[in-house]
Amino acid sequence: MPELEIHHEGHEADPLGKTVGVVAAVLAVFLAVVSILSHRTHTAAIMHKSTANDTWSHYQATRVKFHNLELGENLLEVVTAKGDAADKMRADYAKQKDKYEKQGKQIQDEATAADEASEADEHRALRYDIGEGLLEIGLVLSSLYFISRKKMFPVLGVTAGVAGTVVAITGLLV
Repeated sequence: MPELEIHHEGHEADPLGKTVGVVAAVLAVFLAVVSILSHRTHTAAIMHKSTANDTWSHYQATRVKFHNLELGENLLEVVTAKGDAADKMRADYAKQKDKYEKQGKQIQDEATAADEASEADEHRALRYDIGEGLLEIGLVLSSLYFISRKKMFPVLGVTAGVAGTVVAITGLLV
């Protein structure tokens, strides 16, 4: 049976290659972390937007109830209803309108907060996306060293990787 020989030529003679390999591995780790942060942040933004949409729907339903009460009051006025029953209805309508007015303001505040949270998540996710892209570019550029043996590729790769890392870190501060 013939033996298979594996040649390891040039690995020991290229210490820069070892360094570039380690740098590429570090860039790949950073890329993985930033990718996960980006995906999680996009998911959070979608969840916040969904909550905001649901809350705005709840707000609209509350406003419809409020307007129905106004319609009831207007009908009582049009038919010039008098007596204890009409006064009782007017008092009940006023009480319900007050309840829906307060409830509407609270729901509106919740919906606005959810919208703001979604927007903040999207801004954060954009920074992660840009950082992810720069880290991918850095990884590819660094890897080109192994094909070309030109030192400029790892230098450009590290530069892009550092820029990507910095941009991604700013996503944590937004």
